[in-house]
Amino acid sequence: MSNPQEPTACDPYDADRPLNMRCACGRVHGADRAGVLPEDKLEASLMKALFPVDSVRRGFLRAVGAGTARAAIASVFPLGALQAMAQEKAPLEKTKLKIGFIPITCATPLIMAHPLGFYQKQGLDVEVVKTAGWALIRDKMLNKEYDATHFLSPMPLAISMGAGSNAVPMNVATIQNTNGQAITLANKHKDKRDPKTWKGLKFAVPFEYSMHNFLLRYYVAEAGLNPDTDIQIRVVPPPEMVANLRAGNIDGYLGPDPFNQRAVFEEIGFIHLLTKDLWNGHPCCAFGTSSEFIEKNPNTFAALVRSVLTASAMARDPKNRELIAKVIAPAQYLNQPETVLTQVLTGKFADGLGNIRTVPDRADFDPIPWQSMAVWMLTQMKRWGYVKGDIDYRRIAEKVFLLTDAKKRMKDLGQPVPDGAYPKFTVMGKVFDPAKPDDYLKSFAIAKMA
Repeated sequence: MSNPQEPTACDPYDADRPLNMRCACGRVHGADRAGVLPEDKLEASLMKALFPVDSVRRGFLRAVGAGTARAAIASVFPLGALQAMAQEKAPLEKTKLKIGFIPITCATPLIMAHPLGFYQKQGLDVEVVKTAGWALIRDKMLNKEYDATHFLSPMPLAISMGAGSNAVPMNVATIQNTNGQAITLANKHKDKRDPKTWKGLKFAVPFEYSMHNFLLRYYVAEAGLNPDTDIQIRVVPPPEMVANLRAGNIDGYLGPDPFNQRAVFEEIGFIHLLTKDLWNGHPCCAFGTSSEFIEKNPNTFAALVRSVLTASAMARDPKNRELIAKVIAPAQYLNQPETVLTQVLTGKFADGLGNIRTVPDRADFDPIPWQSMAVWMLTQMKRWGYVKGDIDYRRIAEKVFLLTDAKKRMKDLGQPVPDGAYPKFTVMGKVFDPAKPDDYLKSFAIAKMA
């Protein structure tokens, strides 16, 4: 039997210890603010996010020791770089903020910034609010219930133009994720791997103004099907996609992860293809806010962007992915099995067809809001009749996608900053030149343009 007076394992991350109380190791952890290193607070946030249950955390510390635990955290998370995050000293106009998100892996950076303390590090008191669907995200931004949000990357373009809602200027501060989507089909369609055979099938996408919708339309049109007449496309919130597939309400979906992998996990569907096979490096979701918020709260906006960019840099490093899966799995965030998230984020996954695949960039987190991406989205909005008439592509792209600001914030954080604003992309073998958007549109055999 252990001696009740015997010191317990040192837990410098014990939230219950009163300030200035000496730990069993002889140190004072979390004492008066003048004596606490910022690094200690950051380590504490990381440790508690990874091991939220006190007894589990203490067991880990007992097994490896506090010093080893610190070294392990430091080897995985860039603590040194994080010490230099808060470089701008301008006072924040607003510190208590609400940020909306849909519970999908696309939102990884803005979600993980919460439990890992990145918002707090910038002086922000952020509540990340799980939201049921994209229409609700849009409405809460229009009603100013959210200060900033997880967007589908075409949404700020659409809202700014008044497509599908009242016209209110919105901005993309960063791209949240690249790739990270797939086409999932019900198991009964394993004999329909050729999209030419999909006539009459019912598909779900998360929102009309989404890369999911545009890429699904592009894919089936390249196979010779008209997405408006040969298949049915329904809007279904991502968390409801698996249930609808199970019930037979839809035959498949082009949706965000983790719900493609969740269908495989539940043994009701298989991954037909990853969208990176259509356009490798394509944008999916974004982090943004209204132009009005930025104008009224420029310092707060800068702090928000620094927080999210720091999280994006961490998420880009493959060695962090398993730990990030632990951080975002809990109920208040994605509420998904950790194994499902790990398969998505590491890119080593079962495809539902009997294969274990390794695709390291299945999901990535390149934050650059390239303005040529915005131009491509605008071409697809025009192609399928979501916007009419002439479009000043460059003006809209540069007004909505804040590329210059993103590059400035990345430079401030010591992150590598690429050159240019309008790189070309290749989508299903066809090069997209953002300088010639109308020529690109005219090249398609199937379109809905007036």
